[in-house]
Amino acid sequence: MTPMSHALQLANVTFDYGEDFSLTIAELSLNKGEMALISGGSGSGKSTLLWLIAGLLRATSGSISVAGERMDGVSESAADRIRARHIGLVFQTHHLLPEFSAQDNVSLALMAAGEPEKTHAARARELLNKLGIERVHVPVANLSVGQQQRVAVARAIVCKPTIVLADEPTASLDEMNASQAMDLIQQACREAGAALLCASHDRAMQSRFERVIQVDSFVSTKRASTKSGARA
Repeated sequence: MTPMSHALQLANVTFDYGEDFSLTIAELSLNKGEMALISGGSGSGKSTLLWLIAGLLRATSGSISVAGERMDGVSESAADRIRARHIGLVFQTHHLLPEFSAQDNVSLALMAAGEPEKTHAARARELLNKLGIERVHVPVANLSVGQQQRVAVARAIVCKPTIVLADEPTASLDEMNASQAMDLIQQACREAGAALLCASHDRAMQSRFERVIQVDSFVSTKRASTKSGARA
């Protein structure tokens, strides 16, 4: 498999989280269009791993490449540009701007990626309509939780990212809505041609993915006590 066929490559990555635990990842890669699940209990380091890939945390050592571009060792502004071009993010809490409309929330992703301004409104509206959001000018605070999830997915894929990172995207949903949300995320990634790396502690999620990565295999505990924070 050539490097250009990879959406994601990690090599010899380490991350020390205070005095509590560390992640050590000798090798991890994801092909373009591939979908994989990071599985592990609460506090096992799943979110930490996603945040390292997204450049929201900085690795202690090693290399992290997304679409062939190194995320490690670059400036914050360079990491922001790579993230905007190549990475879509879906969180448990959607991190939408509540006073902004659905269309504006999605348009902001296009602006961050440097897409031509004149295309923002039409592209955002078209994708939102496709995902079942017709009230595109309503503040997202006035939308249902399910509709907000659709806006968050639209924001994640509107720039046609190389990879979507989904961090516990269904943890706050009941079983039926969780299943519908994952259907939506996976179908949207397929249509956008994006790889998907999803972190979840829900064992039922494993049946949705051909590849399951146990985050525990990357973790070394330094001492018995734990701290709250990025370790999730």
